[in-house]
Amino acid sequence: MQTQNLVAPTARAPADETACSLLRMAVGEELLAVPIEQVREILQVTRMTPLPRTPAFVRGVMNLRGSVVPVIDLAARLGLPPTVIGRRSCVVVVQMLNNDDDDEHGAATVAMGLLVDAVYEVFDRAAGEIEAAPAIGTRIGPHHLLGMTRAGGQLVGVLELRRVLATPDLAACIAGFQPH
Repeated sequence: MQTQNLVAPTARAPADETACSLLRMAVGEELLAVPIEQVREILQVTRMTPLPRTPAFVRGVMNLRGSVVPVIDLAARLGLPPTVIGRRSCVVVVQMLNNDDDDEHGAATVAMGLLVDAVYEVFDRAAGEIEAAPAIGTRIGPHHLLGMTRAGGQLVGVLELRRVLATPDLAACIAGFQPH
């Protein structure tokens, strides 16, 4: 199975001119997008089982047809105030290659839920329409962004989920968490 690499250096925009479809969503006051090929499904917020001794960005786990899926508060993970669940809040279940696995024996995929304030639309962009994220001036660290684009007349940050949800980083944050 061939996978499309969407990682771009932060110094310049992606050079590949292929089009990609992006899911636009609200995370706090920010408009963000993720590549649609990484989205498995979008769910209403349901009961989540909280996990003790975890940072604020780990909202808990949910049962998804017999599978346990961790739910990450995307706003809190990106250093923004935690999400207050409202009527438009939802969980975007993403599926991606596990960062810990090597490709020798086939890469395993991992599913995670992202708690967001709202989901708006799927839109298409050519890679040339995704510009490099600026080094300063964004509330979200540029290392978490693949780039920036426009949708609906507004600037939208395109997330690099492999960095935002890097298993070693998440595990280190959880292991180092000391409740007050």
